[in-house]
Amino acid sequence: MSNDARTDLARRIYQTAHITGEFTLRSGAKSNEYFDKYLFEANPKLLADIAAALVPLVPEGIDALAGLEMGGIPIATMLSQLTGLPVLFVRKQAKEYGTCKIAEGGQVKGRKLLIVEDVVTSGGAILDAAKALVAEGAILDQVVCVIDRESKGKANLAEVKLTLKPLFTMTELKKAGE
Repeated sequence: MSNDARTDLARRIYQTAHITGEFTLRSGAKSNEYFDKYLFEANPKLLADIAAALVPLVPEGIDALAGLEMGGIPIATMLSQLTGLPVLFVRKQAKEYGTCKIAEGGQVKGRKLLIVEDVVTSGGAILDAAKALVAEGAILDQVVCVIDRESKGKANLAEVKLTLKPLFTMTELKKAGE
């Protein structure tokens, strides 16, 4: 992707999803700005362009994409269409009925998975999912996301040997949106 195309994509994400106000993030932190990921995930052209930009971040040797509930699922599904990799839909917690699975859509045990997330702040949702997936026998070492809010998520994931590869950092999006 050329620098101009990258900047244009960042600008489009910023213009579509950046909102201001008073927000409490999943981490519990307060913020006066927020990226409403559902606004870019609900836009078919923008979602397709985001997924296409994520393709080069998918490492070799991955058996399946693991889209986290709820925002990672549309991204992982679109990325699956572009890469040909199967996708698993990872719940925040296993169902208490039916199959009682943490991940739907295929086998977890023994497969090398790439976690796909929308926005990372502290990385808490990823850490929870990774723990559950590893308990089911998954092999994990990398995570891709659309936006890294640059709020210790990368460092927190590194502590459990997960490498975060963001498409954009918050700094990059703000710069493009100005």
